[in-house]
Amino acid sequence: MSALLIFGLLVALMLTGMPISISLGLTVLTFLYTMTQVPVESVALKLFTGIEKFEIMAIPFFILAGNFLTHGGVARRMIRFAVAMVGHFYGGLGLGGVLACALFAAVSGSSPATVVAIGSILLPAMVKAGYPNRFGAGVITTSGALGILIPPSIVMVMYSVSTDTSVGALFMAGVIPGLVLALFLGVVTWYRARKFDYPRQPRASWAERWQAFRSSIWGLLLIVIVMGGIYSGIFTPTEAAAMSAVYAFVIAVFVYKDLTLRDLPKVLLNSANMSAMLLYIITNAVLFSFLMTHEHIPQTMAEWMFTQGLGVIGFLLMANILLLLAGNFMEPSSIVLILAPILFPIAMQLGIDPVHFGIMMVVNMEVGMCHPPVGLNLYVASGITRMGITELTIAVWPWLLAMLAFLMLVTYWPTMSLWLPRTLGMIP
Repeated sequence: MSALLIFGLLVALMLTGMPISISLGLTVLTFLYTMTQVPVESVALKLFTGIEKFEIMAIPFFILAGNFLTHGGVARRMIRFAVAMVGHFYGGLGLGGVLACALFAAVSGSSPATVVAIGSILLPAMVKAGYPNRFGAGVITTSGALGILIPPSIVMVMYSVSTDTSVGALFMAGVIPGLVLALFLGVVTWYRARKFDYPRQPRASWAERWQAFRSSIWGLLLIVIVMGGIYSGIFTPTEAAAMSAVYAFVIAVFVYKDLTLRDLPKVLLNSANMSAMLLYIITNAVLFSFLMTHEHIPQTMAEWMFTQGLGVIGFLLMANILLLLAGNFMEPSSIVLILAPILFPIAMQLGIDPVHFGIMMVVNMEVGMCHPPVGLNLYVASGITRMGITELTIAVWPWLLAMLAFLMLVTYWPTMSLWLPRTLGMIP
């Protein structure tokens, strides 16, 4: 009964158009003050202890680093390098877009930032080269979703905060699935380009490839700094986020010089606004998680599933369906912060590895970002391409089907996610 009241109130508030964060907070406060006898002191204590986690500090730093890179010319140089490597294949500019998105994802941690940085440069070039607008939009919209799977990932940090799972292990677990998904998207891009005989770029010489690599090396080094630093133990993921912000500032302002000191206030203000929004959602999600635990809702759901005879396969299928449905109405941060505290305890009782479950949730978020009505990547791509959401939805469907197939693979083959962190000794 408590679960129905809580979720009924939450859905009712969201249907009014109220932001997710405020809906969460009002739901918790209404329920606590009218239907329970929980002391206010314990709520306040949980609020402060829930948001004082060191890992949360990684979020504003990764956002700041992504903004520096987006405005600092890094994306343009990565696109040039990617096209030099794969542009001579069928759909070469599209394949270059997939590779460039994967590279930029490894330094930005944000999916919308990847779509903006790569799409705003590559999409006009694809149209000019003779590619249909829909083809380019489909490639960039879906490939941009790699931003939250290939580490560093802001969504992974939020999952870590919600479930006390190691951020470093999650980052390493996302590497192989991210590369495999990029391969899936690349195969779809190549197949459609070959089927419809889309243009190919002239094969770049090795000298041109080397020159493109040299011009992008400063941006690519950030991948080595973040992942190498975490793996070697030089710094924690949170410290790696701070290092990436400082490094991105230096290369954008002093190395590439595409960003001037006069532009810094605007970049800092945009980063602060986005960070404040996410931290406010986290604050209310901590209270929501506290309410869920206090009312024993995860435990009750787990007992019901056990009595119904649902094993690991059935639970994972139900979790995927629930997460995909949630992707119709909420953005990834909200979904993770609301549903992880509910689904995670059940997954643990069933013996599912927390890192594998986290990667599965992130892949669900990727799919959700590419379909309506609240697909963030669709709206970002719509602003770049001037295409309507309906037209974009039609454009992305071949790649979206590949992403759904990949979701099934990563869900029921945990070795893909767990092999690398286990090999590195980060999980047992």
